[in-house]
Amino acid sequence: MTDAQDSTGRTGTGGRGALDPNQVTPLTPELYDYVLANNPPLDTVQRELVTTTRELLPERAQMQVSEDQGPLLAFLVKLTGAGLVVEVGTFTGLSALCMAQALPPDGRLITCDVSEEWTAHGRTAWQKAGVADRVDLRVAPALDTLRALPAEPEIDLVFIDADKESQIAYWDELVPRVRPGGLIVVDNVFFHGEVTGPEARTASGRATRAFNEHVRDDARVESVMLTIADGLTLARKI
Repeated sequence: MTDAQDSTGRTGTGGRGALDPNQVTPLTPELYDYVLANNPPLDTVQRELVTTTRELLPERAQMQVSEDQGPLLAFLVKLTGAGLVVEVGTFTGLSALCMAQALPPDGRLITCDVSEEWTAHGRTAWQKAGVADRVDLRVAPALDTLRALPAEPEIDLVFIDADKESQIAYWDELVPRVRPGGLIVVDNVFFHGEVTGPEARTASGRATRAFNEHVRDDARVESVMLTIADGLTLARKI
């Protein structure tokens, strides 16, 4: 076996081979449909919100979490036993809806956005689903909202899905406020694949790559990056 081979004979660097189709199955439309068919289905209110977003905001609809992410977020809320969730980036409110529905009746979700127009759709959906009393929407610059939160580590779960240039700032405000063992979930960590090139095409791509390096090197957390949607990082506060 040469230095360029791992124990299976695959070539690579440091034991890391090229993408192995026997280990990683490419995601096709048919396979994605299969995933959705075997995941918890969106309920009536969730489905209506997806449809409304696509119809009224077709050029922005990709900002909504994907249909496999909503049930995953709800699952993570239940898995962690979260009672206090903080979300950065609400858009039309699907992710907040999924998480709020998974909270206990006395749970609370603080969610940040800067658009009254987009979040109005979320308000309607939260009301229809009977969880509006669990959602504390704060329409203001997210950093202002985060800095105003109590400094104590009491947050159980965080979901960050907002402007990429500010993600390191959001992260550094939130990590100290998350309880030990709490979870931070970050969306779009691939930024449409820009993170892999020698130079990302956009400022958001460059910011995402810098953010990923910041998380990887942060000794306050343990993190894993997953190939879900546009890339999803899960980080556990140590």
